[in-house]
Amino acid sequence: QVQLVESGGGLVQAGGSLRLSCAASGRTFSNYAMGWFRQAPGKAREFVAAISWTGGRTSYADSVKGRFTISRDNAKNTVYLQMNSLKPEDTAVYYCAVCRGPNILTMVNGYDYWGQGTQVTVSS
Repeated sequence: QVQLVESGGGLVQAGGSLRLSCAASGRTFSNYAMGWFRQAPGKAREFVAAISWTGGRTSYADSVKGRFTISRDNAKNTVYLQMNSLKPEDTAVYYCAVCRGPNILTMVNGYDYWGQGTQVTVSS
């Protein structure tokens, strides 16, 4: 059974940092791109960042570019999201997901497996 477990969320003041982790189990995902999405209350789930299967390519939403960094460790079947200079508008539930193929996609329907999410709250 495929399982993705996110961790590292919490409450932080504006300007602070958090590092999210997503551990995958049940199969190896080293041949698949991985992504992070977020969903704020009353809003649709949106793309945050993605990384190709080798880790050689990354993509970011404009709203997080320069502040967030996605990385992966295929030996550990884990993907990370380093979030710096956090803003109140970054407050959301953050989800990791496994893409349908090795290359980056930015649409929600391009991902097959999803974690349960971790709450990130940024206070002003």
